[in-house]
Parts: sequence; structure tokens; C-alpha cells
Amino acid sequence: MRPFKFTQAGSAPAAISLLTSNVKAKFLAGGTNLLDLMKEDVERPDELIDLGRLNLTTTKQLTNGSISLGSLGKNTDAANHPLVRKNFPLLTKAILAGASAQIRNMATNGGNLLQRTRCSYFYDVAMPCNKREPGTGCAAMQGINRMHAIFGWSDTCIAVYPSDMAVALTVLDANIKVLQPNGTERLISIKDFHRLPGDQPEKDNILNHGELITAIELPANAFAGHSAYVKVRDRNSYAFALVSVAAGLVLQGNRIVSAHLAMGGVAHKPWPLLEAERFLKGKTATKANFSLAAQAAMRSAKPLAYNKFKVELGKRTIISSLELALKGDSYNG
Repeated sequence: MRPFKFTQAGSAPAAISLLTSNVKAKFLAGGTNLLDLMKEDVERPDELIDLGRLNLTTTKQLTNGSISLGSLGKNTDAANHPLVRKNFPLLTKAILAGASAQIRNMATNGGNLLQRTRCSYFYDVAMPCNKREPGTGCAAMQGINRMHAIFGWSDTCIAVYPSDMAVALTVLDANIKVLQPNGTERLISIKDFHRLPGDQPEKDNILNHGELITAIELPANAFAGHSAYVKVRDRNSYAFALVSVAAGLVLQGNRIVSAHLAMGGVAHKPWPLLEAERFLKGKTATKANFSLAAQAAMRSAKPLAYNKFKVELGKRTIISSLELALKGDSYNG
């Protein structure tokens, strides 16, 4: 690990001021991803701005029926908070499917959104990687790309975004509350927060240098009792998704009023399954319709040399998640 300066911030505006004064500085929250990247010499900040003293840990009910998760609250606390477990059980399921208990105890809500890809070529500084060093090429394109994207990739990058939490937040239509250097706040839809690689794969999201996530806001929904998160991985713990699906169904009897679906492990960002949602609206909740929706969702997939299996796996995972949501699955993690 390279030498760096460690600075503790006493307030959110102070943290932002410290960061904006140094283009090579990074915010430090739980550190579960950033410190690993620094050890591997992938990230090379010369200063870490510690956020540990900031009062951004509270989960609370808002007057409009939404709830707010403090950006520095721990993943474990978010998953187990009574408001989340009662009104947003999908988020609990997704968080508990991620990492290990020890990491969830350290990782923060805001930091979870900002974690970087686990592409092995990104982590290997001996290999070319446009995300790590723009313009050097993408070793994964011609390499072993079993874990890589089947949607939204470009010739510059085929890496996937690893968060389970963000897939659930996409289905929940979450908004990210951000404090800007000028002191004003902005709300960013989770669906707009992360970027596809395009010709700038080094940019994971639309945050500007100096902006600080302060909270994640979850609007009330009508599918708390009919939601599921299914994660398929090589082993049952401490593994990233080959494919994951978050599903929520708003039902009137056995008729689907609306379906809410997103997939993880398949793109540079959580991937909304819009075709499947449109197909299912107004349909009867049957396995036959779930199968047709899954086919619609995967129709535009563009698999690579080693990940063609993700297309069929994706279809089966979509069907499984919808079946679990239909019967009111409690916890699937």
C-alpha cells in the first residue's frame, strides 16, 4: 500500500471542503472495498477523508411515508431495522444475500452504492484495464469473461457492478440524497445513479468530485408482502452473483397490477427488466406468463465467449423470483 494522509472530518461540509481541495483524495467510510483496492495498488489516493464522526447513521420515517437510510449507517443495521423489515423486506433480503456478516457489520449504505467492480482483470495491475487506466484496453474482452456483462457493455469495458443492495433499491425506486460542494442538495434516482461504461468506463456513477451521499430515501410501495430476492452464485456465502433478480408484485387477486424487476450480475449497473414488467402488467400470475416475461427480459442479451450460460440462468432466476414473490416469500438469502 502506498503512503497516504489520514484526515478526520468533523462535519459533512468540512469533509466536502477537504475533498474538493485535493483531486487525489477519497472519502473513507467502512473501507471494505476501498482499502482492498489500495492494498492491490488499484486505487492510489494520497489522502483519505474519514467520515466516521459524521452524524449520518440514522434510519427514520419521513412525513410522506418514505423512509430515509443514513448513508453511514451499517448494512447490518439497515437490514435489521424494524421499518425496513416491515415495509421493505426486499431490501433486507438483498443485503443479507451479500458478503459476510463481518463485512456487513462494517460496510455502510452509501459505500455499498460506491463499491467498484470485482472483475479480476481490474484487480490485476499487470493486465490492461480501461476502467483502471483509461486507454489501455480491456483484457476481459478476449479473456475468461464468465462473470462479465451480457447487457449494456461496450468495447471498452464488460465488467459488472457487484452490489446486491442496489438491485433491490432499483426495484424500490430509491432516491440518493447528495450534498454538493455549494451547500445545496440534489436527489438522484437510483436508476440514473450508476453509468453504463460507454467510452468512459472509469466513471462508475454520476457523482462529481466533492459530492457526498447523505441518505438513501425509499418511497412507500404496495408490494412489501410479495417480494423476493434470488441470488445465484458459485458458492453459498461470500460470493458475488452470477445472476440475481429482485422482484416485487402488486396483485389484485391473481391479476398482476404491476411488476417491478431488476437484475444483478449482468451489467455495469443494476439492470431494470422493463420488457418483463410491461409484459406482466395486467396478466394473470401464472408460471406460463412468468416464463414468457423471462424470455422477453433476456431477448436483448449479448453474451460473450464464456458467459452464454447467463442467458438461460437469467430466465430461470426471473421465474424463480416471481414465483417466490407471488407466494409471499419471507427471506431468501
